Amino acid sequence: MVRRSALDGLPEISDPRSVSTMDARTLSVSLFRRLAMLEEGTAEYAYVRNTLVELNLSLVKFAAQRFRARSEPVEDIVQVGTIGLIKAINRFDVEREVEFTSFALPTIVGEMKRFFRDTSWAVQVPRRLQELRIDLARARDAMEQDLGRPPTAAELGECLGLSEAEVVEGEQAANGYVARSLDAPPNEDEAVGAVGRSLGREDPAFDIVESLESLKPVIAGLGERDRLILSLRFGDELTQSEIGARLGLSQMHVSRLLARILATLRAALLDDGDDGTATDS
Repeated sequence: MVRRSALDGLPEISDPRSVSTMDARTLSVSLFRRLAMLEEGTAEYAYVRNTLVELNLSLVKFAAQRFRARSEPVEDIVQVGTIGLIKAINRFDVEREVEFTSFALPTIVGEMKRFFRDTSWAVQVPRRLQELRIDLARARDAMEQDLGRPPTAAELGECLGLSEAEVVEGEQAANGYVARSLDAPPNEDEAVGAVGRSLGREDPAFDIVESLESLKPVIAGLGERDRLILSLRFGDELTQSEIGARLGLSQMHVSRLLARILATLRAALLDDGDDGTATDS
């Protein structure tokens, strides 16, 4: 049962998902400060953390947009991204001058990519072997850290309660996860094969370029002070306190201005994606 006394001073939020992006940022700061004061495992701690999750679910949906062309259901991608959001909330330190969105998005996207890595197979194999491959990969990573070397098949089997033959079967099935071109060089250190020389690769920087191009007219429409704050924060990489000193504003005022500016930019990107005019980013 949640003790209301432990939540004194926090605003009542009847429906966190209906809160605007800018208000969610402001509320999140207050909630993160209160979360740091609560004991993990208590009902109050769970209540505040769950409220933070619901307030910031828009980040997960935003990150899921870049993977909307994948065959996996969007609901599954959002669910996995929510796990990344929870991990980010657990690790976030509100005392550091870092926006939660900037901190959380890499974790959310990383969780989604890990999901694709663990569930996408080049060759269809039985579900039992797919799950076995994941169990073996997790056990191998954990045991390698403990042992200081890769574990043997027998050690993996003992850890997972499997026979050595079952471990070998799972490792063989893992070969169906990634299809390797017959034209590929036998060793990664060697030069690329003929097909590799003739085909280009997708440059991850394209996503950044596309986002910047989409934001150019939005940034141009901002006020002079807003553009200056963006330039100082992300161009000169000044802290909020340093920006405040330069502009004669308090750090809290700069924080609110940045939250409003970034909310405007994010809304523009999301609106662009909803209209179907934006590419995956």
